[in-house]
Amino acid sequence: MMNRKDFLKSAIVGGIALGVLPNLAFQDSGLSYDELIGKGTPKLYGDGFQIRKEAYDAFIAMKNAALNEDIAIQVVSSYRNFDHQNRIWERKYKSFIQQGLSPEKAIDKIIEYSTIPGTSRHHWGTDMDLIDANAVQPKSVLSPSHFEGNGCFVNFKKWMDTHSRDYGFYLVYTNNPQRKGFKYEPWHYSYKSLSCDYLHDYRKLNLKNILGEASLLGHEYLTDSFLDRYYTGNILDINPELL
Repeated sequence: MMNRKDFLKSAIVGGIALGVLPNLAFQDSGLSYDELIGKGTPKLYGDGFQIRKEAYDAFIAMKNAALNEDIAIQVVSSYRNFDHQNRIWERKYKSFIQQGLSPEKAIDKIIEYSTIPGTSRHHWGTDMDLIDANAVQPKSVLSPSHFEGNGCFVNFKKWMDTHSRDYGFYLVYTNNPQRKGFKYEPWHYSYKSLSCDYLHDYRKLNLKNILGEASLLGHEYLTDSFLDRYYTGNILDINPELL
């Protein structure tokens, strides 16, 4: 039996470990802290895109099934590491500032569709932005209008609504009017059997620590109240089937 002295020593050492490395504790999915925030080196698969092996196998099966109905599923974006997401963040931040927006308004504008580096589901190798390569390609392919009405990707969207779950892929940011956070993205699908576990572990991390270490452009405007809102809305207010 551990005596009081040994117990206190163990508790102190454990406390120091958690204090120094608070985000390394309690990972159940098999992903490291670095992989969860886009700074790891995951083993990925794909030709012209990158996702994890299990997701890749399911995606190829789905892609082949869609081809039977003349729908050629094309990946617009898949795995993005922290640096890639940061380049997107900095480009948009600078552009909105140049347009005359305040830093706070620029950040609000960015997070209509783009994540803060270190918080993107694309860091996990489970999520992809998808369109139909057989459809007429508009100048900007990722627009909700292309997936509804007479839009060019309507047939793709109908096929995915019917079949994507059969292959494990779920829409992340739905058109539920009660949902907060990121706007409706009819192109963004996640491979559920992996991403649910990854999100489970991500929720154990300290978002303020992650972003506090990153020194992002405009980081001084990422206040505690903003990050609380971002966490509950943008990160967690998603398709409930993916929680």
